[in-house]
Amino acid sequence: MSDYNYEVKGAVKIDRIWQPHSKVVSAPSEALAKERFYTLVGSKHRLDRNSIRIDGIRKIE
Repeated sequence: MSDYNYEVKGAVKIDRIWQPHSKVVSAPSEALAKERFYTLVGSKHRLDRNSIRIDGIRKIE
């Protein structure tokens, strides 16, 4: 199974303020791209999933 690039757009809650955030992740499916976004952003900013909001995912050709 090959990986595709997905652009995930959303927001992160830092100091009670929602800030826009987007990231390009590589994953075999849209569902796994969503999980990878939660993992990468959560570990980098030390946030739990309640502080991360995903607004959209699109496949990059």
